[in-house]
Amino acid sequence: MKKTYIFILLLLITTFMNAQRGVKIGYIDTEYILENLQEYKQVSTRLEEKAKDWKKEIEDRARKIEQKKEALNSERILLTSEMIEEIEEEISFDEEELNEYQQKRFGPRGDLIIQKQQLIQPIQDQIFNAIKELAKSKNYDFIFDKSADIVMLYSDRRYDISDQILRTISRANNRRKLDSRKDKREVENESLIDDSIDVTEVIDDNKNDIEDKEDTKVKSTEPKKKLTVKELLEQRKQKNSNKRKVKD
Repeated sequence: MKKTYIFILLLLITTFMNAQRGVKIGYIDTEYILENLQEYKQVSTRLEEKAKDWKKEIEDRARKIEQKKEALNSERILLTSEMIEEIEEEISFDEEELNEYQQKRFGPRGDLIIQKQQLIQPIQDQIFNAIKELAKSKNYDFIFDKSADIVMLYSDRRYDISDQILRTISRANNRRKLDSRKDKREVENESLIDDSIDVTEVIDDNKNDIEDKEDTKVKSTEPKKKLTVKELLEQRKQKNSNKRKVKD
């Protein structure tokens, strides 16, 4: 009832403002938008697969507990009271563990709800950003959510802008994809440039090595200069002089 009063109050405020100037109002259906978003379908599929695996594990553990109970009932006559008590305690412990596991996966604060919130939050942010963008570009004064707590007693279909929100989100996603492809191409081009530089450096290094080898080869193939008799005598004299210095 309180929600109805709030909505009526908003309508009265809107009507008063409309008397002063033109007020532009629109509404969206979040459930309809989510159902038509590919990202939401993918998230829902992932969550359903996880929930299916968790349910299977719960069913398997519950089946094992039932098997223990049946085995105890069929063998009770042959067991001592101490053995019966021990088995019953084990069964109770397994049941408590199973109950805790169910709460951990499917409870009010369980993994299913937490992971659903984490996965859907980016999609909800997309919707909110699209609403802000559309409201700013189209000059909307109010945009309500038909799926929210506010009770809409009547809504004209011409004021439903859900499809416009979907198109805005689609355009934003396409822009992100184009930017991602552009960044990828730039990285690939930079990689190609780096590779070409490396190849050029290798070629230059190989060329320099070849030139050095050729110079060495040329030097090694050059004929040794023949010494004159006078130069030979000078060399011998110098050697003898060095020998004397060493002896001294």
